[in-house]
Amino acid sequence: MVTKTVDLRSDTVTKPTETMRAAMAVAEVDDDVLLYDPTAHRLETEMVRITGKEAALFVPSGTMGNLVSVLVHCEVRGSEVILGDNSHIHIYENGGISTIGGVHPRTVKNNDDGTMDIDLIEAAIRDPRGEIVYPTTRLICLENTHANSGGRCLPPEYIDRVGELAKKHGLKLHIDGARIFNASIALGVPVHRLLQAADSASVCLSKGLGAPVGSVIVGSKSFINKARRLRKTLGGGMRQIGIICAAGLVALQENITKLEGDHKKAKILADGLNRIKGFKVINSVETNIVYFDIMEGSNINSETLSKYLQEHGVLIMPESSSRVRIVLHHQISGTDVQYTLSCIQQAIGEVRDCNGDLKEI
Repeated sequence: MVTKTVDLRSDTVTKPTETMRAAMAVAEVDDDVLLYDPTAHRLETEMVRITGKEAALFVPSGTMGNLVSVLVHCEVRGSEVILGDNSHIHIYENGGISTIGGVHPRTVKNNDDGTMDIDLIEAAIRDPRGEIVYPTTRLICLENTHANSGGRCLPPEYIDRVGELAKKHGLKLHIDGARIFNASIALGVPVHRLLQAADSASVCLSKGLGAPVGSVIVGSKSFINKARRLRKTLGGGMRQIGIICAAGLVALQENITKLEGDHKKAKILADGLNRIKGFKVINSVETNIVYFDIMEGSNINSETLSKYLQEHGVLIMPESSSRVRIVLHHQISGTDVQYTLSCIQQAIGEVRDCNGDLKEI
């Protein structure tokens, strides 16, 4: 009988800690739409300190944070943003920049490490002399860490080069920093340094940091003033948000240092997977994300593996019939990692036929 769940689907699945719940219960609150919830103000002030930006704004989700940021920078409909073809904004955010903002995406190929070639970014910038037929390029977006590349980190030197390119052409730079703290820990570089060249960034509280809800966007005071209005327009202006911001403050105080452990456990898991015949980790594991392929001839696919593991209390996220994503977080222990590897090894020897009977392979 399964007595515990090892949830490796994402780092968004964490449950609020007892410290978070206690902080939420006693949080000092007020109406944030009327500009001052004291706990929200504390959270935003702390994020300003960490990121080195002038101002910050709590938003309900990372998707809203990115959408608001893009729309502030691209106020004129028909503006264009340059972003990676494998980026979260382009693939997983419902096309909101286009459907809601009238912003045109111009994609550049993401390399395996999550970067885009500088010369390709520059080549994608529209020539202003062609404005009679072209959209107007106004923004470049980066993602750090880059999720679909397996949590790869963009180093500050690369970000600086993109920032210089943006300034050269009069563009803005936004960073989707949903896992920027993972990048900071892995690179040994402060968050403010990773965001130094950016005009704005979104930072998630509910992924690796383990808070139950929310993101914070940062930028100049004028940027945040415009962002606040857009947040209200999009339905993100909430009232006594100190209740959820309190958990975000605890996350910043207690969970940043735990990320290093998540990264170590991800590497242990990846090493174990590579030792299993027929399995191959396909990304360089720098942070907390592991992608692995089930090789042809393994007599098991990702759906079968997922079903078997679920019956043993382990949850994973199949990406295709042969590819699986696993994400580590602070509520996964070293014992959980070893248990997961043991279950996967068992699954190699056992698959369920259509009648639910076990057969050896």
